[in-house]
Amino acid sequence: MLRLGLIGHPVGHSLSPWIHERLMEHEGLEGTYELFDIDPDTFDQQIHELKDNGLDGFNITVPYKEKIIPYLDEVDSSARELGAVNTVKNTARGWVGYNTDGIGFAVSVRNRYPELFYNDQRVLIIGSGGASRGIYHALLEAGLSKIDIANRTIEKAEEVIKSASTNSESKALSLDKAVEQLNDYGLIVQTTVVGMSPNDHTAIIPLYNLKEGTVVSDIVYRPLETRFLQEAKHRGAKLHFGHEMLLQQAVYAFHIWTDTNPDASLLLEGFEKKLKGV
Repeated sequence: MLRLGLIGHPVGHSLSPWIHERLMEHEGLEGTYELFDIDPDTFDQQIHELKDNGLDGFNITVPYKEKIIPYLDEVDSSARELGAVNTVKNTARGWVGYNTDGIGFAVSVRNRYPELFYNDQRVLIIGSGGASRGIYHALLEAGLSKIDIANRTIEKAEEVIKSASTNSESKALSLDKAVEQLNDYGLIVQTTVVGMSPNDHTAIIPLYNLKEGTVVSDIVYRPLETRFLQEAKHRGAKLHFGHEMLLQQAVYAFHIWTDTNPDASLLLEGFEKKLKGV
């Protein structure tokens, strides 16, 4: 019987139990998925207790994606490059850490818009946090090389670009400069928390220079259709939603734990209803 879970603080709002319980059901596996809300003041003690808990694997969310690393016995090369872990598997070698965020985004956008990866598209990533870094690395690995990063602080965007070992044609931009040249991009990805409920009336940048047919993505999934995506739709963009990334990164974590290959599309409709409260 599988024992899986999520560590973070707070975790009560997480939809991971819903996702992984259904993945186990679809794959005919018995198991549980527990939430471990770990207080920062007792992190060391509780992590050592978890090591004796018999978990087969677990996810890590904020604020512990970096803090968990010294407690692991091994870290996958891509997670090491990113400097963050969101998935751990209990193996004969000990706790092994992975990062599925970036690949979750790349798979979800490729599934919906495969043409992006066959054409020489220029990409704009807005934001320079952990999600931006993961998505940047994953898109480079997927074969896209013209990826610019826009951020309020250009130096932080430059740090993300320098973190990749793959050759690229990337530039760091201010948000104002990105607004000026939006029509250069075939894919625009919003990776900040701007627009997340309860501040869903906000958007990170205006989109008046957006060209029709551009794929616009927002990794925020509450609300499902952010103000940023609403404006993009109004201007004739093709939309990609944050919950699709969330679902795909969870499916990839489940694959790491179980060596199965579940079909994320089987859960998509139910997941959307769950997010809408239907």
